[in-house]
Amino acid sequence: MFAVIFNAQINELDAEYAATAERMRKLATSRYGCVEFIACTEGSREIAISYWNSLEQIRAWKTNPEHLRAQALGKSKWYKSYQVRIVEVVRQYDAK
Repeated sequence: MFAVIFNAQINELDAEYAATAERMRKLATSRYGCVEFIACTEGSREIAISYWNSLEQIRAWKTNPEHLRAQALGKSKWYKSYQVRIVEVVRQYDAK
């Protein structure tokens, strides 16, 4: 399993952002195999973590035309800066 960690410095989030984020989450999970997607905003920071079964799924998602448009809006409007990390999950512990 792999995780994509998106860490951003927020510029301005608006209604268009909220609608786009919801659409991107649905698209990633329903069409590209994203297993789980978690996001949190605190002050001027946002972090989102998505989980995937393969790097191929992540590559396909990165190049989706709608996602590319959302990325462009992120760069030009919603975020001052951001960083993306793709990591392999080597161990997982669950407590219930």
